[in-house]
Amino acid sequence: MIKLITGKRGSGKTKILVDLIKDAAKNTRGNVVCIEKAMQLTYDIPYSVRLVDVDSYCIDSYDKLYGFISGMIAGNYDISEVFVDGILKIGGRDYEALGRFFEMVEKITSEIEIVFTVSEDKEVLPESVLRYLK
Repeated sequence: MIKLITGKRGSGKTKILVDLIKDAAKNTRGNVVCIEKAMQLTYDIPYSVRLVDVDSYCIDSYDKLYGFISGMIAGNYDISEVFVDGILKIGGRDYEALGRFFEMVEKITSEIEIVFTVSEDKEVLPESVLRYLK
């Protein structure tokens, strides 16, 4: 299942995400993973959460991120929740490509919840992205 947290820069998306991560770390029986760019959440999230810096793996597109998430899930069946901060910093502002990325990710995450922050007002996003807004 995919969930989105949207809003312009400075609107509190990352704070909401960090709170969700802390709650997941306390309450989930599986592993929790946080994917971000530039390791800015190191001191904000619990040590039990696997923190992944996309720059360390040269992930700079939606295709590479999809491959990374697919491999991560295939290699660890105990992952129950994944959080991705700053998806547009990773894949770019091609919103139609973002919608296609979400569609592919949705197919491999029936048992896993993935939460993405999207730094954009929902009024600007196409229906292919908005359909994941909960």
